Formats: sequence, C-alpha cells, structure tokens
Amino acid sequence: MLDTVVGKLEGWLRTAIALLPNLALAILCMVITYFAAKFINKYSKKYLIKWHTNPTIAGFLARIFFTLVFFLGITLALSVLDLDRTVASMLAGLGIIGLALGFAFQDTAANLMSGIYITFNHPFRVGDVIKSNSGHDGKVIDINLRVTKIKTWDGPIVYIPNRMLVEEEFVNFTENGMRRVRIDCGVSYGDDLEKVEKVAIAAMQALPSRIQSEEVTLHWKEFGESSINFSVNIWLTYNREELKFVSVKNEAIKALKKAFDEQDIMIPFPIRTLDFGIKGGEKLVEVIENTDFSKFDKNGTDKKENLSPAERK
Repeated sequence: MLDTVVGKLEGWLRTAIALLPNLALAILCMVITYFAAKFINKYSKKYLIKWHTNPTIAGFLARIFFTLVFFLGITLALSVLDLDRTVASMLAGLGIIGLALGFAFQDTAANLMSGIYITFNHPFRVGDVIKSNSGHDGKVIDINLRVTKIKTWDGPIVYIPNRMLVEEEFVNFTENGMRRVRIDCGVSYGDDLEKVEKVAIAAMQALPSRIQSEEVTLHWKEFGESSINFSVNIWLTYNREELKFVSVKNEAIKALKKAFDEQDIMIPFPIRTLDFGIKGGEKLVEVIENTDFSKFDKNGTDKKENLSPAERK
C-alpha cells in the first residue's frame, strides 16, 4: 500500500513539474486579460458617456466588456492547460443557465435590450417631449436600463417600460424643432367670411412668438349649428430649451378675440330656435299673440275648470 501511495504521489509530482511552464503561461494569460479587462471597463465607460450615452447604460455596457474579456482570458488559460473539455462544459453550462434566465426574466431582458437600443439609436433623448401609445405625455427626465421616466405636465413622474417605447408607436414633439399651434373658432352666419379671414390672419401674423418665416394658414371647416367654423394655424419654435406651446396658444386666442371685437366680428354662442306645433308651423311669438290669457288664473289654470257644468255652458 505504501509503495502504491508513494508511486501515485511521484506521478502527480512529475505531472505537476511537466505542467509548470503551461501553468505559468495560463496564470500570465489570466493576469494580462484581467488588467486588459479593467482598462477596457474604465475607458469604454468614459467614452460612452462622452458620446452622450446614459451613464447607467454606459456602466452596464462597460461591465459587459469587462466580463467578456476576462472570460476570454479564463478560456485561454484552460486551453493552455489542455482542459478543453472543461471549457466545453463551462460553455454548455452557461448556455443552459442563460436559456433558463431568458425564460424567467424575458420581460426584464426585453426592457434591457430596448434600453440599449434607445441609447444608441436615440429615437428620443433626455429633455424631449414625447407622448406614449398609452396616452402619457411629458418631458423625458431619465432613460435607464429598464424604464424611461417622463415628468407629466401635471407634475407626477410616469415610469414607462422601455420595450413599450420600442415595440409600440410614440410621438416625439421636439425632434423636429418646431410645432404647429391650431386655434379653432367660429363666426356668425351674418359676417363677411373674406373679412374674417383677413382679420384673423393679420392678428396671427402680429404675434412675436411665432416663426416669422412660416406662413399663417386658415381653413374653413364646416357650417355649424350656430356658426361657420374655421381653424387658423401658426408655427413656433419647440425644442428642449423652448417649450412655449401653451403660452403661445393663450396669446393667439386673446389676439384673435381682440381683433374680432375691434372689427365687430361676432363669435356666437349656441343659439336654439323653438318651434311649436307638431309640424313646426307656429312660432312662439304667434302663439303668444293668439293666446287669450284672461282665460287663466294666476296659477296658469283654465278658469273654466273651477266652474260647475252649468256655469261652463
């Protein structure tokens, strides 16, 4: 037994001595790749942030680069030690683990990949005003790996999963740098429409906040119940620094009302005409003129109802 144990130990010792050069080379590979991974982690994060990438996503991508480079070093070290089967087993194990995690966290993974897509393709950026398919609109204040934060105009913060902004449509109001303001209004049937058109366009052209190079347009829409309706349109600068949509619309409405008042153009309120009679043949004035109110008492009751049958005759 002792001879067997000694023989085994001697065999292991000879194998270890034979593997010393390969072991040293494997350790050297791991050390080099470790420092290379740290270097890549540091500078990739720095340059990703410099390229206007979100700091959270930049840190995540830098960590992925570090892991890939270091894993490459481990693979090279095992190959130097002739442990190719171990490498294959590790890769198979990682594949199975990745598949299981993919099924378990598919929504999280989808949000993660969507966050990376948003970061590199820039369909919107921090500071843009967007409106999601679910109806939430406001200013983007943060884009991280899982959600995009939108500050609504009423104040609350809405967290929208990134995959919803990639898979579904959304509106970006600031990407174009300009936005149209539409004012809907109506004038009475008795007004001159050409005069209305000239007055409305002149009032909008006088607004200092509009883009002067863009034409003011007016479109007649319909014959309404009590007015002829139109819309007048102006354009204003609309970007991350200048978001004056509501204030410009207020100015436009006041300017239009003032101009119409000065030119004696009426913006009518709803008008109702009452017709009496089954076939609409009598007007209220005619009904009043043809009614003998002496037949009724102060309560509006026919006086004959208070008489006996003999008195009625």
